[in-house]
Amino acid sequence: MKQQTLSLKQIFAIGLMLFALFFGAGNMIFPPFMGQEAGTSVWTAAFGFLITGVGLPLLAIIAIARTGDVQTMASRVHPVFGVVFTVTMYLVIGPLFAIPRTATVSYEIGIIPFLGENVSNSIWPLLLFSAVFFAITLWLAMNPTKLVDTIGKVLTPALLIILGIIVIKAIISPLGDQDLPKDTYNDTAFFTGFIEGYLTMDTIAALVFGIIVIGSINGLGVTSQKAVMKICIYAGLIAAAGLAIIYVSLAYIGSTAPEAIGFKENGGAILSGTVQYLFGPLGSVILAAAIVFACLTTSVGLVSSCAEYFSKLFPAFSYKTIVIVFSLFSAVLANAGLTHLITFSVPVLVIIYPLAIVLIVLSFFHHLFKGRSIVYICALLPTGLLSFVDGFNEAGVNVSAIGENLSFLPLYAEGLGWIMPAIAGAALGYFLSLFRGAKKLP
Repeated sequence: MKQQTLSLKQIFAIGLMLFALFFGAGNMIFPPFMGQEAGTSVWTAAFGFLITGVGLPLLAIIAIARTGDVQTMASRVHPVFGVVFTVTMYLVIGPLFAIPRTATVSYEIGIIPFLGENVSNSIWPLLLFSAVFFAITLWLAMNPTKLVDTIGKVLTPALLIILGIIVIKAIISPLGDQDLPKDTYNDTAFFTGFIEGYLTMDTIAALVFGIIVIGSINGLGVTSQKAVMKICIYAGLIAAAGLAIIYVSLAYIGSTAPEAIGFKENGGAILSGTVQYLFGPLGSVILAAAIVFACLTTSVGLVSSCAEYFSKLFPAFSYKTIVIVFSLFSAVLANAGLTHLITFSVPVLVIIYPLAIVLIVLSFFHHLFKGRSIVYICALLPTGLLSFVDGFNEAGVNVSAIGENLSFLPLYAEGLGWIMPAIAGAALGYFLSLFRGAKKLP
């Protein structure tokens, strides 16, 4: 009989792997900028950030452990919706955006500072870097059973050491005093931080990474669903603790940096200026190493999890074949540049992210309403409609006529107008299910 538990050392390794999969370059950029803008209100803002940047991804991991995979969860609405939503999510968080972005962000923040202006404007450096970057990704993703050893025991400690050096130095040698909060951080620091955590998109990533975590646990001999869920919770808490410590530390650095380096337009510039100030020329090397490690671990996790899903959806194509295709495709798409990737993907992410949140929340109440599909449908329908409006707005499509009619909704101006309609829709669905004998789903 196979073991149905793991040692603390094994659970800790899985937790470190999950932390590394979550923690990409984007996660290094948001907290410092939030800290700079929040100033003396940084701790209030950081608390809001942690709820959406750490709490929701943790709930997503647990939700996947309870249901098995995201398609099963989404199919509770309707089987067709389950496939369409899952495929869309995997493509956007995978080869259409997030995977190629790992190489592009690594290059723009970690490599360009070492290149002269003439060289950095050429297409060849990015082409060469992306080829090497995805060659390494391909090599690591080819054997997913070794992800725990490769990421959890090698790359993650290296990343933590680099970040630890930066944070400890910033604490020992403070950059300066915190400034007064700017803009919305002055009156609504918690809520603004909450929105910033929402923008990390880690909740969607958690639904993707859930497959890797469960697969790693199964590969170590644990197959009981109850045992897998218990280990996922422990591993998720380890990852969440690591993320919270790093986020708070980076937010603190951002809040004290302006006095030393001035106000910067983004978190990448804040980090770059900080390490230059603290370490001199060596600072750029440290930052480059941290960025590349963070992006590489995320890239491997995304390629592996996406390949796992599509190899099951299309059995004619093996896992290794899809890994090769996705790695090559991402290497090519990365050369479009970060700006074009963001322009293409953000509207789609704005549409699917609220849907993912509602699915996750409802999964925890699934047995309470006996899995009746009408509850999911009534909650997701208004969520989807409002998300499409927000998505079109992000894409530059003029939806002001619609927006004026929806402005009465709470939090609509902040891009969270879907929350109350989702709650009302779920309540309506539950009420209807009591009188119509709505279909139950597993």
